[in-house]
Amino acid sequence: MPSSSSLRGRLLVVAVYAVAMAVVEAMVVFYLRRLFALQYGAVFAEGHFTFPAAYLGHERAREAATIVMLVAVALLAGRGPRQTLACFLLAFGVWDIGYYAALRVMLDWPSSLSTRDLLFLIPHQWWEPVWVPLLVSSALIATALLLLRAPRPRRAPALRHR
Repeated sequence: MPSSSSLRGRLLVVAVYAVAMAVVEAMVVFYLRRLFALQYGAVFAEGHFTFPAAYLGHERAREAATIVMLVAVALLAGRGPRQTLACFLLAFGVWDIGYYAALRVMLDWPSSLSTRDLLFLIPHQWWEPVWVPLLVSSALIATALLLLRAPRPRRAPALRHR
């Protein structure tokens, strides 16, 4: 395991955490699809699925918990606000791309980048083609790397009073 004090090591840990989270999240979707198909006869056609009211609040709580976990790992890995933000952006981007990769392996879904998906339920249902979150996630990762490469702003020397 890389040293937790090195930035590269901490970023690697953040990325590994995000991939593991993506697999867990994809497994949740795998089981939810099975459950909803059995219990409600749900069809997962593009853009036509809505959460049964009995599960909507729970699913929103799960989404909020996912964001809390991404923030928590960023707070643990980052040293200062800039690194913490970069760690969050990296974690979010890797998690989301890993999620779609895991769904592709587990469910052979999405069938294409133009397949529509329910991205979020907070604050309301948000449907977009899969390429949208993949593009946004790629941009988040690129932004994180740029934040980490950019030179730190220098502080002005403190003025001394005589």
